[in-house]
Amino acid sequence: MARLYTRTGDDGTTGVLGPGRVGKDDPRIEAVGAVDELNAALGVLLAVLKDRGMRKTLLGVQDDLFTLGADLAAPRPGGDPKLPRVTGAHVAALEAAMERLDVGRVTEFILPRGSEALARLHWARAVARRAERRAVALARSARVNPEALRYLNRLSSLLFTMAVALQRQERRRAEHPSYR
Repeated sequence: MARLYTRTGDDGTTGVLGPGRVGKDDPRIEAVGAVDELNAALGVLLAVLKDRGMRKTLLGVQDDLFTLGADLAAPRPGGDPKLPRVTGAHVAALEAAMERLDVGRVTEFILPRGSEALARLHWARAVARRAERRAVALARSARVNPEALRYLNRLSSLLFTMAVALQRQERRRAEHPSYR
């Protein structure tokens, strides 16, 4: 019987792509973990999201997030040409998805609530922002593919754009903070 555990992480370390081990609280592992959490949040969103176009886009994003995770997990970006990398084409695909939604300019904060799908979109957006913060923190101490940072920035914008589009599809009025 194959085991799913190795015991190699019992000392608080984990492997990265390439030689060596790092602490489980290493900025690289924090960034990869945040991307993993984002992918799970998208899975929860997809369980209730009905819009076919958004679903198709997000299914592709989930696949891209594995590429992004591998990119962030590599201690020396660009060192191994066999490792998948986030490219400008990944970023351009997110931009194209936003342009297809064409929600116009949004100038006010929107409260993250509404239908279940809408609330989950906003949650995924917040998780994407955290993943971006973790990747930026990693970039302060290690080399990080700049396209990976651009991808995370665009992804949170895409998720916000999707939330605005879905709110309009559902004919819900945008709710704004009262700042009381």
